Amino acid sequence: MKDCLLGKTLGELKQICAELSLKSFVATQLAQWMYSKRVRSFDEMTNISKASREALSEKYDLGVREYGAIAVSQDGTKKYLFEVSCPTAAGIETSAVEAVMIPDAERRTLCVSSQAGCKMGCRFCMTGRQGFHGNLSVSDILNQFISIDESAELTNTVFMGMGEPLDNYPAVSRVIEVLTADWGFGWSPKRITLSTIGVLPKLKDFLETQRCHLAVSLHNPFADERKSIMPVQKAFAISEVVRLIRQYDFSGQRRVSFEYTMFAGFNDDFSHADALIRLLRGLECRVNLIRFHKIPDFPYDCSPESRMIAFRDRLNDNGILCTIRSSRGEDILAACGMLAGRHSQQ
Repeated sequence: MKDCLLGKTLGELKQICAELSLKSFVATQLAQWMYSKRVRSFDEMTNISKASREALSEKYDLGVREYGAIAVSQDGTKKYLFEVSCPTAAGIETSAVEAVMIPDAERRTLCVSSQAGCKMGCRFCMTGRQGFHGNLSVSDILNQFISIDESAELTNTVFMGMGEPLDNYPAVSRVIEVLTADWGFGWSPKRITLSTIGVLPKLKDFLETQRCHLAVSLHNPFADERKSIMPVQKAFAISEVVRLIRQYDFSGQRRVSFEYTMFAGFNDDFSHADALIRLLRGLECRVNLIRFHKIPDFPYDCSPESRMIAFRDRLNDNGILCTIRSSRGEDILAACGMLAGRHSQQ
């Protein structure tokens, strides 16, 4: 199997060109074609000689794969399905992952997947229900940016699709490098948000080395209740996650938000709001309240709108900036917690 060029740094491309006896400037041209112009084949790289393109294609694959299916929501949200091959203990496993493009006025945000399935097992998440099928490669993740119809229009990305980004952090950090490098997409880090349930060792690495925004899946401030729906609470308590975050500066361009899905009768009364206020008081942050989208075999429904408004107001009145996030793509199973990577959904 040929190695993929997609995901290589400029330095690595220069090394490849040297090994193939190509001029070093070809590496810069390659990076421009792959990341700035986002072409899908060597043939489109018109300022690189045919002989050089042939030499590259003999040993390397560009790494761009077309999406397998698309679903379009009535609100304009689009869900793309990709087939990927992930290494597992039993060998190579073929899986399907989804990426969601969310339009909003002039913005085009890609909700990108980093794993096929997920190890974390959150009970209210369809991705977590399916188990873990493998980490996506750097090229698999970047391919979601390049192969969708709106590739040239993308303004932002959120690592909030299938999988826990910090559980595949080596690949995710390389993708962020490509997105933000001058030789790559050239994006500002503030156009990127990484969402996590709080994998502490890798979260520290992220906070130390990246300038992107952070979103933390919180969902309940009480440890026992959170553990009942999020097994990760056993290993990485939310109190410890918040304690770590408090060590870093979020008063400038980098922001931290906490995602809070509202479940009727479970986490939506004032005792939960007050506990959340105590947990986050003094931290420069935002809380996003999320409407729960019903899935099979989960006992709770979404909180009523009146309860969500009262919860939001309670936080705002006590100095915690809180908003109710708009739901997008629910009719195509593209909203929060609904991604499952199934062909039958398309």
